[in-house]
Amino acid sequence: MSVRNAFALFIALSTLALLVGCGGGSSSPPPVPPPNGGFSNSNLSGTYVFSVSGTDVNNDPVQIVGSFTANGSGGNGKGGITGGTLDIADPGFEALKTPVAPVLTNSPIASSSSYTVSVDGRGQATLVTSTPFGDIILDFVLSSSSHGLVTEFDGNASGSGTLDLQSTATLAGAYAFSLSGSDGSSGYPLATVGAFTVGSGGTIAGAEDFNDANLAYPNEALLGTVALGPSSTPSTTLETSFTSSVAGGPLTFDVYAIDSTHLKFIETDAFEFLAGDAYSQPSATVSSGSLAFTLAGFFPFSPTNPTPVAAGGFMVANGGNITTASTEDVNEDGSTSTAPINFSATYSNTGSQIPGRFTLTDFSNFFGGTQYAAYPSSGGLLLLEIDDSGLMVGAAYPPQSSTAFTPPQGFGLNFTGINLTDEVEVDDIAEFATASTGGTFTGLVDENFAPGGAPITPPQVLDGTFTAPDANGRGSLITTTLNNTLNGGLGITFYSVDGTTFPFVETDTGGQVSTGVFVLQNANDPSPAARSHMFVPQRLIRGKAARQKNK
Repeated sequence: MSVRNAFALFIALSTLALLVGCGGGSSSPPPVPPPNGGFSNSNLSGTYVFSVSGTDVNNDPVQIVGSFTANGSGGNGKGGITGGTLDIADPGFEALKTPVAPVLTNSPIASSSSYTVSVDGRGQATLVTSTPFGDIILDFVLSSSSHGLVTEFDGNASGSGTLDLQSTATLAGAYAFSLSGSDGSSGYPLATVGAFTVGSGGTIAGAEDFNDANLAYPNEALLGTVALGPSSTPSTTLETSFTSSVAGGPLTFDVYAIDSTHLKFIETDAFEFLAGDAYSQPSATVSSGSLAFTLAGFFPFSPTNPTPVAAGGFMVANGGNITTASTEDVNEDGSTSTAPINFSATYSNTGSQIPGRFTLTDFSNFFGGTQYAAYPSSGGLLLLEIDDSGLMVGAAYPPQSSTAFTPPQGFGLNFTGINLTDEVEVDDIAEFATASTGGTFTGLVDENFAPGGAPITPPQVLDGTFTAPDANGRGSLITTTLNNTLNGGLGITFYSVDGTTFPFVETDTGGQVSTGVFVLQNANDPSPAARSHMFVPQRLIRGKAARQKNK
């Protein structure tokens, strides 16, 4: 399939020197981290909340949310993890020879767990657990002592997520959320966005939208209770007419708080399999200006042949209209637009239960649906397609005072998507540094994929060229060396949000559909807590019928 302007924006160049990998060897020495960066184990000190969403080796969806305490010792050697807990939701657990429940809550992380942080901020944590996964390995790259990007890097599953320093949290005020995963009956992709206000005793009231395999259930009244975990008996519930009629009752979640403005949700009832983020909602308005956005999902969606799509660009909002100055880049099933596509739309406040819900409609020349629910939050404007033609999830980010991109700088990067050639989920974690002149960068990347795969021998060289953001905030990056990965190359189009955070979509022709983000690194950030958390969309899984068809 191709979009209106098919063919590539980027062409991944041939790989150069081969390194040791799964499929062969080389006499070249293994790559080493750049000599600068200034990171060490001391940058991972305290209690951190982490999350992973992905796919296990049997092609079942996996959600993991947990926390661990790192002791900050060991220089760039081995540091200690003194304990923690995690929740895992994996319907594949029921098919094991020794079956267990599909959801495990409050499972301990042993004090024999450990981690390392390299000078460039890349690191790895080995979490020793008694779950069916055994040891869980998290590959990460730090942007500061308070935030990092994560992939699961073991043979159990492949997935992506985040790592955030935890601080004391209390629940108060309004929150907006975005959760995604799969439904329990068919294994089809399921996503939801909504908002609620916390009342006495943690009771909530608000609104919620669902999209279950492209069937929308919009603007439903939301009731329930939110209680902070982790807990062996989670008590957070979300209840709407959808949960009652389709899921069979209220959905139950365990909730890990990063701080009072950012919560991690994971469903624990095994009716559906959802996880995601909730953010404070300080304003019930859509910001005016040029909002960078990314979307990921399936358009169109069919049970046996869903078409994966990634899109990104800028929505130019002016108080009710998305103007024709708005632009979109599209990767539809591996075919990419050759130039930004101009589009327009309108938006209005449609919150019958709460003021903080909007609807985007009247799209013209936009690829990826005709109607979206939109909830403002401190993590971005959370978006969900609700027009019964596809299932796209994402966020738009309000413009900031600074969008500078001023090399030389170091960045941590993560992306998640689907490799179309191998029909597998692929997740990468990387660090790269831009040169002060010449528009080049150098770095290292680790890659995992599932099902049926294993982590590719890390790390691999990630070198290439970049184009700094133009006046609209749109830039590009393309590899000239990327060895022993499934795609063999990477080309992305990225969007400047605030000079530190750059969401992107993959726009090469190597046969992958992915979205991700790269973040400016600062090992000595004096005020990391001042940076707002940002929602990063995760790849939606295909339904069981489609996965079986493609085996």
